[in-house]
Amino acid sequence: MMEKESRLKRFFDRRLATIMVTPCIIILLGMFLFPLLWSLGLSFYDYSVLRPVPPRFVGFQHYNEIIRDPYIWARFATSMRFVALAVGLQLVLGVALAFLMYDNFKGKKIFMALMLSPMMMAPVAVGAFFRFMYDPSFGIIPYFTRTLFNADIGWVTDPSVALYSLVLVDTWMWSPFVMLFTLAGLLSIPQHLLEMSSIDRASWWQRFRNIILPQIKPLLILALLLRTMESFRLFDTIWVMTGGGPGLSTETLAITLYRVAFQHWHTGRSSAMAYIMLIVVIVLTNLYLRLSMRQEGARR
Repeated sequence: MMEKESRLKRFFDRRLATIMVTPCIIILLGMFLFPLLWSLGLSFYDYSVLRPVPPRFVGFQHYNEIIRDPYIWARFATSMRFVALAVGLQLVLGVALAFLMYDNFKGKKIFMALMLSPMMMAPVAVGAFFRFMYDPSFGIIPYFTRTLFNADIGWVTDPSVALYSLVLVDTWMWSPFVMLFTLAGLLSIPQHLLEMSSIDRASWWQRFRNIILPQIKPLLILALLLRTMESFRLFDTIWVMTGGGPGLSTETLAITLYRVAFQHWHTGRSSAMAYIMLIVVIVLTNLYLRLSMRQEGARR
């Protein structure tokens, strides 16, 4: 009897972790996997939540129409311009700030707290904040550009400038994110490597290329990957600041997806657009990873 109870106890001890985690896994699958599969199924149907008619199966028609639609390609180009400009600026400023924070100076903790505060704010709040700052009538930024440079710039009203205004806002908010990853890489560099390079009288560029860059590259690529994914699907800040305007100058794929889903109520078509965006993000992720692995293999 005692041997049987001992075997039963050992069985439950081995399975305890599985028993405890199983309810959580079931809940997660129900919350994430089911909507994912449901929306995938809807992408193959002509369906709208507002029409009292049953869904009609259309196969890959939505995907074919979206891929052939020049309007969607124009919005894709706008999205990629925004991603390239925003992520590029965040990379440059984030690395520069990381090198600045790597040195010890008076007031470093206060400066660090101020630098990290933008990315702690809600994107909607940031969008509303800068919408008032860019306002041509009473915004502080147009006031300074008129006063200091005698330039009347339509930061959110000029189609040729509005996208760059959004890039500046996203850069202000997320450059500290890249800074944190870069700073973590800098702090992980063994000090003896830097000391040996100083003894060998290596130049700053040689130290950066041969010691610093290989150490920070994995974290830097991860930061760029996360920022690219987030920038590509950014919606809330753009919607609050410009709503995709003026005209179509700042309408990215995320804005178009919102219009199709919740203004025109084409549920099936919007589901197909969402999965096309997901495929684009997966492709960009693979490109980042392949580039990283190829450079790592070449270095070895």
